[in-house]
Amino acid sequence: MYGGGNTFEGVKTDSIALEDPARLAEFEARIDRGEKIEPADWMPQLYRKQLIRMIEQHAHSEIIGALPEGTWITRAPGFKRKLALMAKVQDEVGHAQLLYSAAETLGKSREQMIQDLISGKSKYSNIFNYPAFTWADSCFISWLVDAGAIVNQLANAKGSYGPYCRALDRICAEESFHLKFGHHCVIYLATGTEKQRQMFQEAINRWWTPMMHFFGPADKISTHTEVLMKWKVKMSSNDDTRNQFLDMYVPKIWELGFTIPDPKLKKNAETGRWDYTEPDWEEFKRVINGDGPCNKERLEVRRIAEERGRWVREALRSPKAAYVTPLA
Repeated sequence: MYGGGNTFEGVKTDSIALEDPARLAEFEARIDRGEKIEPADWMPQLYRKQLIRMIEQHAHSEIIGALPEGTWITRAPGFKRKLALMAKVQDEVGHAQLLYSAAETLGKSREQMIQDLISGKSKYSNIFNYPAFTWADSCFISWLVDAGAIVNQLANAKGSYGPYCRALDRICAEESFHLKFGHHCVIYLATGTEKQRQMFQEAINRWWTPMMHFFGPADKISTHTEVLMKWKVKMSSNDDTRNQFLDMYVPKIWELGFTIPDPKLKKNAETGRWDYTEPDWEEFKRVINGDGPCNKERLEVRRIAEERGRWVREALRSPKAAYVTPLA
């Protein structure tokens, strides 16, 4: 469950000029022809660097994204929802493993990626640094956050780097089931008691700003979009992806009788795009750089999990063979 492209790190595009012109031209011609770039193929260092950053960030987002929903497994209403949410969280962790494997093909080890996450060097999606206070918050994540992720991932699955595209194909197939689960939970709340409807309305009010941040900074201030789209690492700009999400899901929210906490939100008849209040990008920047409501808590959970699992990894890597004493 990931929007994509949401970080404020800078890009030194002048490094492209240091590449071999003939190789760079052939590389770009291959991308223009719609060919996939594979791990053994030549690629510009900036392409490799941007892919590692983007895929690694996506993997971290899947791992951290499992945490706010994971807290609701034992408290989900009913045994069937507990089982479904448990399976969903397990899927999200599995998605992270697929993505770490894809990123490893570019030369960065999984161990280093995990260490960079725990240390705060690597980023992950802003939206997972907010608390899920109620079951309705978990429903918002399962329906609308996963919907936003699918919008982004379906586009990027048509991108230029083979291992990432193949991972996204599988991830999107599983995310479609997550989306159905979330929609079913929301419909139950929307057709329930007034208190249940109020719970989900309050969840929308809490999560709408992080949801608008989810697709990354506005194109006019994004530092990555141009080069990522040039090489088809990203297939849609942040603003276009955000607009597509609004196109698909704002009418569904309104149809259920809920309101969205943005008085400026409306479809512009002339442009065909949505007008909305410009998100607070300073809040976004602050959260993505470690100063959100749950940043420290989320990373501490990952640090503890890494420490507790160390003995298993060391046992698997041990060069000593295991012997079983035969029965007499």
